[in-house]
Amino acid sequence: MASPSTAATLSWSSSSWLHSFVGRSNEISKCPDKRMPMVIWAQKKAKKTRKILLKEDVTDLGKKGQLLDVKPGYYRNYLLPMGKAQIITPGLLKEMRMEEERIEAEKKRVKEEAQQLALIFETVGAFKVKRKSGKGKQIFGSVTPQDLVDVIKAQLQRDVDKRIVSLPEIRETGEYIAELKLHPEVTARVRLNVYAN
Repeated sequence: MASPSTAATLSWSSSSWLHSFVGRSNEISKCPDKRMPMVIWAQKKAKKTRKILLKEDVTDLGKKGQLLDVKPGYYRNYLLPMGKAQIITPGLLKEMRMEEERIEAEKKRVKEEAQQLALIFETVGAFKVKRKSGKGKQIFGSVTPQDLVDVIKAQLQRDVDKRIVSLPEIRETGEYIAELKLHPEVTARVRLNVYAN
């Protein structure tokens, strides 16, 4: 326990300290109760990171073009000197957004062209392919995707890659449905009329 002289010194020094802030003695009564707890908010140490864009694939970090948060030291000491990443700036974000919009517009244009081409193929009617026939409806050989590509080229003056053509097995005369995969989301169904000459 503190001695009486020490307690008096403490009470005198605390009251003089209080007077220096509050002023007159009648204002001391307006101060809040000294027993009220004082609330102190503690803040955690802020984690510092850098937003970066990877210029190439980095093992255990990410793929090229990916946006990531990394520690500043890792960026400064490894990624930057090796040329594997760059800091994200407002200008770079704007460029990236414009590039994405351009790519999306190009994809939309390609899809619309494929839809128009599919409409043309489907409204033409049946493409006719001649084959030598045997007994009844039997034909010699079979009709291949290249045959359909040649007929399309002759009738519509359009070049079509034979790898996008899907045909059923055709071994006799008649009408068949062929599919042309013009776009991942657009497939044209065309009629193919195989007849004997």
